[in-house]
Amino acid sequence: MLRASEYHKQGYNCAESMIKAYNEEHNTNIPVSLGSGMGTGLGVGSLCGAVNAAALIVGYLRGREDSNEANEARKIAKELMQEINGKYGTSICKELKQNKVSCAEIIDNSYEALNKVLEIK
Repeated sequence: MLRASEYHKQGYNCAESMIKAYNEEHNTNIPVSLGSGMGTGLGVGSLCGAVNAAALIVGYLRGREDSNEANEARKIAKELMQEINGKYGTSICKELKQNKVSCAEIIDNSYEALNKVLEIK
């Protein structure tokens, strides 16, 4: 299994890298294309694509299909955001870059945080 950041080196954006790595490690089939519009903070330096993809994976795995169901995915996504923001003080792509956080670092740390919050549940 390659580290998620290795897929970024192969030309996938940060979000696609997260999804591809998750699929390969966990034998899921989440469409990598779901991450295609998320790279570089949705193209404008907003929410980091790696973090965004992690939340998307949470929704895919733990999301609900009916409004009467408890929203477990929202609780897990909140924990994910607390992990990332606790480590970096931000999850905004532009701010991460200003703070000299590399794409490889945020991708791999977001991937680790994703696995951690999913493991807890």
